[in-house]
Amino acid sequence: MTHKLHVPVNKEDIRTLKAGDYVYLTGTVYTARDAAHKRMQEALDAGKELPFDLAGNAIYYMGPSPAREGRPIGSAGPTTASRMDKYTPQLLDLGLGAMIGKGKRSQAVLDAIVRNGSVYFAAVGGAGALLSKRILSSEVIAYEDLGTEAIRRLEVEDFPVVVVVDCQGNNLYEMVGK
Repeated sequence: MTHKLHVPVNKEDIRTLKAGDYVYLTGTVYTARDAAHKRMQEALDAGKELPFDLAGNAIYYMGPSPAREGRPIGSAGPTTASRMDKYTPQLLDLGLGAMIGKGKRSQAVLDAIVRNGSVYFAAVGGAGALLSKRILSSEVIAYEDLGTEAIRRLEVEDFPVVVVVDCQGNNLYEMVGK
C-alpha cells in the first residue's frame, strides 16, 4: 500500500502503516547521526533541553555531502541505523515519532517502537543524489561544529521511504527473509 504522510507524524497516521508500505513524507524532518546523538544524550544526562522537540518528529540518519550550486543540500543518503541504537530507545520514550535510516535495528529499539507506537522507515541506500531532490531546504539548527553530523532541519516533499518496522512490531526484514 502507498501512503502520503505529513511530518511531524501523529499516532493515528502511524497506526495505519504496515511493514512493507511505501510512504511519501512531506513536512519537517531532522537529521542526526552518531556524534549528534552522543551530544543529545549528554544534554539529556545534564538535564538540558534538546535542540528540537521530539514529539512526533522524525530523525533521518544522514550526513549530507556539500550542496551543489543552486541546491539546498548535496547527496542525502541514509546512514546505517544500528549505529544509533544505544540512544534510540530513550528518544522514542521521550516522544520521537519516526526514524529514517537503513538496516536492521536492535531488539531494544524494536521493543521501544512498539511500546511508543512509533515507526522505522528505510530510505534507499546508494540513492542519495535522487533523495536530495526531495529536500526543499536544509538549515543547521545545532552542533554546527560537527560539520556534516550537525543537526539539520529539512523541509521535504514526497520524500520516498518504506515502512520497515511498524508500530505493531512487524519487521519487513524478517518478513522477506522467510
